[in-house]
Amino acid sequence: MAINDSVGTATASHDFPDLAKAVRSFPVRDGEKPWTAREVQAVADELIGDVDRLTAELSAADAELSDLLRNSGDGAGDDQADSGSSALEREQELTLVNNTRDLLTQSSHALARISAGTFGTCESCGKAIGKARVQAFPRASLCVECKQREERR
Repeated sequence: MAINDSVGTATASHDFPDLAKAVRSFPVRDGEKPWTAREVQAVADELIGDVDRLTAELSAADAELSDLLRNSGDGAGDDQADSGSSALEREQELTLVNNTRDLLTQSSHALARISAGTFGTCESCGKAIGKARVQAFPRASLCVECKQREERR
């Protein structure tokens, strides 16, 4: 994906037409430098890469899970150990599918926030999440304080 700083456009499956203009509205914490179009584009590129990778992983995991469910009774016979092992394998694969689906949803949501101009804003309190936090974890939608409060519940 390329960025043209003069007009602030991105070319790929996600288009951010006025990125250079939109970044001015992205909040930062006290002491942080304002977002630049290049910084946001780097985060968007990472998220787009994640979406592509996770989509492929989800497709493969869904196929694996379908195979496990389809063959759940084959060859197990009456052996409880085989049945238990098969059930554990299905449960682990289902957990992986659900985790991948969650990450895909979070990544897509972060890209939508960039497009909507709400990127970097805490969805709970409306304050800045913080550039360092978002750059380390681009799917972050809560500031540290709100995330800590959520985890205590």
